[in-house]
This record gives sequence, C-alpha cells and structure tokens, in this order.
Amino acid sequence: MKAYAMLELNKAGWIEKEDPACGPLDAICRPVALAPCTSDIHTVWEGAIGDRHNLVLGHEGVGEIIEVGALVKDFSPGDIVIMPAITPDWGSREAQRGYSVHSGGMLGGWKFSNGKDGVFAEKIHINEADANLALLPSGIGFETACMLSDMMPTGFHASEMAKVTYGESVCVIGIGPVGLMCVRGAVLRGASRVIGVGSRPICVEVARKYGATDTISYKDGPIDDQILEMTDGEGVDRVLIAGGDVDTFEPAIRMLKPGGAIGNVNYLGNGDHVRIPRLDWGVGMGHKTIHGGLMPGGRLRMERLASMVVHGRVDPSLMITHRFEGFEHIADAVALMKEKPRDLIKPVVVIG
Repeated sequence: MKAYAMLELNKAGWIEKEDPACGPLDAICRPVALAPCTSDIHTVWEGAIGDRHNLVLGHEGVGEIIEVGALVKDFSPGDIVIMPAITPDWGSREAQRGYSVHSGGMLGGWKFSNGKDGVFAEKIHINEADANLALLPSGIGFETACMLSDMMPTGFHASEMAKVTYGESVCVIGIGPVGLMCVRGAVLRGASRVIGVGSRPICVEVARKYGATDTISYKDGPIDDQILEMTDGEGVDRVLIAGGDVDTFEPAIRMLKPGGAIGNVNYLGNGDHVRIPRLDWGVGMGHKTIHGGLMPGGRLRMERLASMVVHGRVDPSLMITHRFEGFEHIADAVALMKEKPRDLIKPVVVIG
C-alpha cells in the first residue's frame, strides 16, 4: 500500500508498505477523510518521539471499513466510522485502573504514528474495533468528523482535567485548533469569562464565535501581566494550556488563583524540564494544581462528541480553513501545518 511517512528526522515522504493484517477483534479501513496535526510536525521536525524510520504519519480521520475480524460484533464492511486518535487496549490493567490511554505503559493508548503506523495510508489497522470505532451519524460531513478524532476530544479534556465549572474565569493559552476546542469546552462547562491567548486574526475570530469573552496576544507583553491587569490582580480560576512550550507553565502558575487548576493538553515536543516558579506556586503550598493528560479515546467518547455536533452544541467545521481533494494531497496538508500561514487553522484532505 502507499503511505505518507516519517522517513527519518527532518524528512517525510511517500513510501510503499505491506498491507496491515486484521486480527479477530480488529478492523481494516480505507481513508475517507484525513487531517494532519501539529503533533505530526513535532514528530518529524522536532524529534519529539525520537528518530523513527518509515513510520506512517497521521492520527486523525474518517474511514470506511473494508474488513473486520471474526469476533467483531458491531461493525461491518461498508460502515463509515470515526477513527479516534487514541485507541487503547481495553482489557489492560491500566484500563481497569481507569487510565485506558496508558494501556501497556505511559501513553500506550496513542498507537497511530507512535506505537504503530498511522492513518496516512491506503489501509488502516484499528485494534479492538468494537471498542475503538464509532459509526459516523448522518448529518456530520466527513471533514467535520475529522475534528472528532483528536481536536475536539483533546480540547475538551483540558476543561475536564481542570474541572471548569459554573461562573469561573478561564484563560486558554494557545488558540490553534485544540485551543479553540478548549474555549468551547470551557463555555459548555459553564465558565463565565474565557480569555483566549493568540495572535492570528482568524483564530481570534473563531475563538469569539466559540464563546471567548476576551482575547490577548503575547506580542503585547507578558501574558501573565496582561491577565493580572485584566482581573485586578486576582488572576483566573482555571488555565487551559494548548500551546507554548516548557516555559509556558511559569506564566500559567502566576496568573492562577490559589486553589485553581491547570489543564494541559499541549504536546511538549522538546525541552528537558518544565519550569514552575517557586514563589508564585506558593512555595509548594498554594493549592495550584497541574493536570496534564492524553485525551481519552474509545467508542463511547466519540459517540458522545458526535451527538454534541448533531444537536448543535458545537460546530467543529469552523476550524477548517483549507480543503484538499485526493489522497495525494496529504503532503500538501502536512506542509501547511508545518508552515502555519496566518490564514490557517486546520486543513483536511477528502478522499471520498
């Protein structure tokens, strides 16, 4: 099969690979729509998971099932399905502990373009199909459904970890596609004031549509100083981190109220240590809690998020700024994510 892969550090391209084999619990899909992620850029051009050779990229997409294993009960060839970025092993001890995303070891539920080949291929292997796939409801387009693979569940997970609730103030650091879903997730969980941090006008515009009450830019000065000035020195109840680097935790801690929480869903692609300011953290006793987690995968979560789209609670299509037709354009979409032009939020490749 033809696939688009990380060839080595700082190099990606087309390769031929053997077709994946279908186990008794598994499914094989052909891609219907695919989307690249900034994580693909971290993987190839920052070496975030080390030097990999001929690793097929991609973890966001919609597929058509072309084969199922003998023990698959709920899916059949011809079904159009959401393929989540995280596909855990649900019988693992970690899943039984409540941490399915770490099945088989830390981050072990993240298989596509990490533990195994990703979705930028003519054939895609899905482990434990009954538990990890979700039927695409009528009324959701293929392009929009790609956003349910990763962007929407990851962004929403930040609010879950930080426990955003009614009437609270929230700062979202980074309003790319994941950060935009952080904004919408915080609004849906009842936040009153949601402040987005970003500089690209198109992202600011969509953040406002998703419910951001204010936006600031890091280009206008330290973001913690701006937040403290906006809040009369009090800071915010919750901080959701969807962008930045290992140094971003420093202003996040400073702008956070005592007793507040940080929900980090930013993929830290480089750096050895996270910086935590000692005094602003209350010398270790400020009840300022940091949560960082890989978004949950699985069928139930995909079905619930799809239901929110069907019933108008969120419109992920607002994030799609660039569209390509044809499998061969995956390389073009990845190049856009690497270059990040000012009019980009998210590109999608439709195969149909």
